[in-house]
Order: sequence, then C-alpha cells, then structure tokens
Amino acid sequence: MASGKVIITCAITGSVHTPSMSPHLPVTPDQIAAEAIAAAEAGASILHLHARDPQDGRPTADPAVFTQFLPRIKQATDAVVNITTGGSSLMSLDERLAAPLKAEPEMCSLNMGSMNFGLFPMLDKPRDWQHEWEPKLLEATRHTIFKNTFADMETILDKLGKGCGTRFEFECYDVGHLYSLAHFRDRGLVQGPLFIQFVLGILGGIGADPENLLHMKRIADKLFGGDYKFSVLAAGRQQMHLISMAAAMGGNVRVGLEDSLYDGRALAKSNADQVKRVRAILEGLSLEVATPAEARQMLSLKGGDRVAF
Repeated sequence: MASGKVIITCAITGSVHTPSMSPHLPVTPDQIAAEAIAAAEAGASILHLHARDPQDGRPTADPAVFTQFLPRIKQATDAVVNITTGGSSLMSLDERLAAPLKAEPEMCSLNMGSMNFGLFPMLDKPRDWQHEWEPKLLEATRHTIFKNTFADMETILDKLGKGCGTRFEFECYDVGHLYSLAHFRDRGLVQGPLFIQFVLGILGGIGADPENLLHMKRIADKLFGGDYKFSVLAAGRQQMHLISMAAAMGGNVRVGLEDSLYDGRALAKSNADQVKRVRAILEGLSLEVATPAEARQMLSLKGGDRVAF
C-alpha cells in the first residue's frame, strides 16, 4: 500500500457536461467561486477551472468571465489555481489561451494530443434541455476533432511555461500521449517533476478499467522513472473506484463535477461532496491529503504570490 501525501485536484465545472444534466453544476461566476472555495475547504489541494457564459451556461474562454471568480478564489483560499487550456474542442487555440495568458496561474492543464472526443452518446438518453446549444454541442463531437497538434503544444509550453512560469497538469488520454510528453522532455521543453493526469473513460481515448490504469502506470514508469507524479481522472461512474486504486498505487486523485456528476448512486449536490468522499477513502487507506503548500512543493510550483490575478 502506498504511503505519503496525496494531492486532491477538484475540477469544478467544465465543457464536458451541460447544465441540464444536473441542477448542481455551477455556471455563474458566483457559483463557480462558491463551489471552488467549498471544495478547497473540504480538502482539495488544486482547483481546476473552466468558465461558462453566465447567461446560458455555454462554455466560454472569455477572460472577462474568468476574472470575475479568480481573484475571489485566491482571496478566500490558499488552494492552487489550475486554469484549463483545453476549453472546448470548438474553440481556437488563441481563444483557449486568452484567460491563462492574462492570469499567469501557477498551473494549467495541457492536453497531450489531438483526438476524437466523443460526448455524443449522452444524446441517447432523453433529457429536458434548458438551452438549444446543449444537444448541438454534444452532436458536434461526432464530427469534430479535439485539436492539439505538436505546434499547439509547443505554443502553450512557450507562452505559458517559458513566458509565465506556469507548470502543467499534462492530460494524457492514451498511451501515445505519454510518448509525446517524453518527446518534449527529451527536447528540454518540459522539466520534472512532471504532473501527469491519466484520463480514463472518454470515448476516443483509453477505456476506464483497471488494466488500462496499470498499463499507463507501467509505461510512465518506463519513460519518466522517478521524475513524475501521476494522478487519475476517471469519467462518469468509474470515477471513485479507479481513483481509489490510483491512490493505493501511490498516485494522486482528481474529482469534481466536470468529470462525474455523481456521489455514489445519487447526483452530487456539490464538488465539496466528492472531495469529502475521496478524502474519507484516502484516510481509510492510511493516506494523508496534501495541503496546498505541500502540493506546491511536490510539483515545484512558483507560488500563489506570482500570479496576475
């Protein structure tokens, strides 16, 4: 069994799910700030943040929306702020980078390859849509590719990593993404300790099952040795049992309403509920939750006093 401190990342809201799928998903800046602060108080070391148009809940990359909640989160908690560079597969790279470049956060997510990102199976279940854009966004994932070319990744590493001192949550949806990350390491464009998020369960990426988690860990060990830390994100109902397995293997965990709307068999009423549940699991495994200060030390982050919000 693993020992040591475990980083809990909480993904507060995102472009993966749509508002009508849960009444508890935060949409407005006020809601996102409140959910993030509560998740940090529950034990989240890192807060992974997207933004939504407060009028209709549509995913947005507008820096003006981010700036309505980022300073409030910083003032109320010491948690590490991690801003998406993924946004949505329908956004351009310039749109996706606008808010991170303005905020200069300690961390950003970085998707490690272009891929099919299939959310359209969610349309198979009848739903009462609140906005007409919701089913259209899901259907669009049948026809579009989530574009993250090598040039795109180089741009993000240069502008945010080199230019802003931001470090990354490298989101790896398949084994090939680990080799792409090793390529950047070999070129000197990234340095350890690398923080790698194994993303399991997205249609178009690797499936959410224990064998795949073990395989991702084996390949990461082969490529990066002791110069990385891993975390696990399992989409949907696979979330809790796979992140529990990850923690027992010596890894870190990610929860939040971006990745799963459920707490057990019921809809999660808040992000904090998921943080509390995984914290109880970790403590049951005799593991300790890392504080934000400990997470900063473990990941060699620049510190919350060196951001631009």
